[in-house]
Amino acid sequence: MAAESGFASLRVAAFESRRAEEMARLIERHGGVPFVSPSMREVPLQENAEAITLAHRLLAGEIDVVLLLTGVGTRHWLAQVERHVGRQRFIDALADVVTVVRGPKPAAVLKEWGVEPTHRVPEPNTWRELLRTLDQHVPVANLTVAVQEYGQPNISLLANLEARGARVLPLKVYAWDLPADTSPLQENLRALAAGQREVVLFTSAHQVVNVLRITQQMGLMEDVLRRFQRLVVGSIGPTTSEMLRDCGLPVDIEPEHPKMGQLVAATAAQAPAILAHKRGPQPVLTTPPPAAEPEQEPPLASPVPPEQSRAAADPAAAQGTGMSLLVRACRGLPTERTPIWLMRQAGRYLPEYRTLRARLGFLELCKNPQLCAEVMISAVTRLGVDAAIIFADLLPMLEPMGAQLEYRGGDGPVIHNPIRSAADIDRLVELQGPELPFVYETVRLTRAGLPTDIAVIGFAGAPFTLASYLIEGGGSRHYQHTKRLMHSDESAWHALLGCLARSVSRYLLEQVRAGAEVVQLFDSWVGCLGPDDYRRFVLPHTRTVLETLGPHVPTINFFTGNPALVGPVSEAGGSVVGIDWRIRLDDAWKQLQPGQGIQGNLDPAVLLTTPEVVRKCAKEILRQAGGRSGHVFNLGHGVLPETPPENVRLLVDTVRELSTRG
Repeated sequence: MAAESGFASLRVAAFESRRAEEMARLIERHGGVPFVSPSMREVPLQENAEAITLAHRLLAGEIDVVLLLTGVGTRHWLAQVERHVGRQRFIDALADVVTVVRGPKPAAVLKEWGVEPTHRVPEPNTWRELLRTLDQHVPVANLTVAVQEYGQPNISLLANLEARGARVLPLKVYAWDLPADTSPLQENLRALAAGQREVVLFTSAHQVVNVLRITQQMGLMEDVLRRFQRLVVGSIGPTTSEMLRDCGLPVDIEPEHPKMGQLVAATAAQAPAILAHKRGPQPVLTTPPPAAEPEQEPPLASPVPPEQSRAAADPAAAQGTGMSLLVRACRGLPTERTPIWLMRQAGRYLPEYRTLRARLGFLELCKNPQLCAEVMISAVTRLGVDAAIIFADLLPMLEPMGAQLEYRGGDGPVIHNPIRSAADIDRLVELQGPELPFVYETVRLTRAGLPTDIAVIGFAGAPFTLASYLIEGGGSRHYQHTKRLMHSDESAWHALLGCLARSVSRYLLEQVRAGAEVVQLFDSWVGCLGPDDYRRFVLPHTRTVLETLGPHVPTINFFTGNPALVGPVSEAGGSVVGIDWRIRLDDAWKQLQPGQGIQGNLDPAVLLTTPEVVRKCAKEILRQAGGRSGHVFNLGHGVLPETPPENVRLLVDTVRELSTRG
């Protein structure tokens, strides 16, 4: 077939993986020069206990509707459960319930198994069409709905199902990772940074995440983001476009239907004109031009891309786009200065907070969303910080799980029914998500009461820290009960942390649905462990939480107490790793996974000293950060109660002043 003239020999970068060869053929057919480098691979979860549990519930008749969102995920589910429940028994059980398939791929898998799906979601096969299909054919109120997810949760879909009264059981059967060999992707990105690509095509949201992740690792982030403003960017559909815009990248073309062929055709038809417009009119040359250097391009003339599309390349333009300074820093994007917020920034050092606590107990305050929002909004306004972490506590989420929690003045939290055995673990009730409405209302009210350039941070305790509270029954110096259970009954330990990891994941997802744009996981007590024990007993469960949140949600993985854990904690995941003052910030950053940012790390005691010392210590931490993208300034732990409020404001002003990029 003769090549069509559409792309007119433009160089087209694409990041498709499973259908890379087909993508290259489509680009050639439309007159382009293809450069296709896989950017992701699907990794089935091993020993997926949730998949097995859900299969047993399906066989027991406890599930009314099964939503199958991907073909590969449907196959992985069967592969993960067939030796536990039997292949044919699982298929027969699936045939006995209402099945809704999102597109042709899961339908094709069911056809192979001899199962006819009850309903098929029409094009463009997004979660919105899926909901419309359910509304028309399967009202889900009071039904139990299992959702086989993509490699990450679709927060909007889950929230809308719950809003319709469904009992939702999400199932993650695979994760997305980088290709085993990233060298083709790196080569493509180097060429893009050098101005050797004119068109970029994305066929999934996670491609965007991985492309930026590798770009950050290569140290090319600013060059690549600047080039994106001069390229034609094609997106396959709404979800991918949303991710591109969330990352401050332009979207020039989105086809009417989210199909790869239609994406290539639509982009080929429009790319030359869009590219000419972006690059502006070229001068008429009357003499032969000198040889052009591949890195050079004509300057933008009368640029007209929307503000959102300029955010990544121009930090100043990013203000007002809805992407806060903190979110951009967590994503590793350039910022006009270092964002700063402080743990316990609304706490006992503030006289207005002490006045409030004089008439309200701590737990009583935590369960009053209006007051919680007012406390944090007031502190943000007073201090001038860049984010508001919701006013809440780590432990109230344990109450609906069965913990008898009390806050005693002077003694801190006490759990009256501590866990000491496998039998005790069995009485825990796993959180499903909606059990803490006062927390989610606090998120909503905090978000509503602040400007959009101030990020709202949700949070939860990490599985280890929560487990330690449950086992010790309160604070501890040596964690002897925790370590005894961990080492003496490993299966019970992993059952406990697995239950907590799933509960924390749902709790944080509910906070995100309510309006949190970033979430922090607090592992305040994990410093009592060494690296080997951390990797064996803690890392898999922390990773479960962070992977469940998915790449759409910027995450801060905070720990304290043991600098030897920097590397292992980094391996567990997180967009950013939060550290304390026991290690230099620059030394810690060298131990992080490629592309991760860092948060910290001023000793809170510095704020008890003089203004001169505060400025000096803040300046040194900024010097260690070196102005690199991905640094979030914070303390190594919370503001101490004895801290003068004027020193806290001085710290914020100092960081804002000294970190401003020229």
